[in-house]
Amino acid sequence: MKNVDEARETPMGAPQEELAAGMRSDRSTRNRVARSILDHGPSTVTELAGRLGLTPAAVRRHLDALVADDVVEAREQRVYGTRGRGRPAKVFALTDCGRDAFDQSYDQLAADALRWIQERFGGDEAVVAFARARIAEQAAAYRRAIEAAAPEDRTEALARALSADGYAATARSAPVGEQLCQHHCPVAHVAEKFPQLCEAETEIFSQLLGTHVQRLATIAHGDGVCTTFIPKISKPHQHDHNASASNASASTAGRNPA
Repeated sequence: MKNVDEARETPMGAPQEELAAGMRSDRSTRNRVARSILDHGPSTVTELAGRLGLTPAAVRRHLDALVADDVVEAREQRVYGTRGRGRPAKVFALTDCGRDAFDQSYDQLAADALRWIQERFGGDEAVVAFARARIAEQAAAYRRAIEAAAPEDRTEALARALSADGYAATARSAPVGEQLCQHHCPVAHVAEKFPQLCEAETEIFSQLLGTHVQRLATIAHGDGVCTTFIPKISKPHQHDHNASASNASASTAGRNPA
């Protein structure tokens, strides 16, 4: 009867304490899963497992709980370029509720302030002026980062500067250009009501990078990531330069020196 005696000697609170510790551990891991999606954008189970050092089975278990709590949702992965065979991979993205759990507690105050500016100081033009002034102040640090980078690294430099301001930005290659992806937007709910914030941001990106840019998606409009396309700046080809030189030589052929 040794096992029974040992069971009698076990404190009654031990199982409850172990259960509570397990629940705290689960909450912590789920927070890590949600934070990883916030920082990196919509992610597959495999990507999350690799980033967090968990097994795919463990990630799926936590994702199931986060989906049940309306923190994340499953989506079909968006494919840029040619789609391969088979069904697209499933990715998990934060819901509006999930984003609210982070740092958007002042959304209503900001929206009320912009609405007040709109009503008292010139309608949409006043909101545009505010949005441009706000992003211009932020852009000083972005400009320094870009000017310190090599031309081919400017988009990456802008992404790092945006990340320092809480936008969890990354840069990646795309056909005939690059994509700047902002996986988090601290003002997403306000920008949903006042798209002038997104428009002013796009304008400043164009100015900072010295080229026309195109906004492809925004979190404010329900997309998982704010995506901006930056076209590759074309450079004169070597054969064009050689051709110009040849033409110049031909035009002077046969002339007598002065």
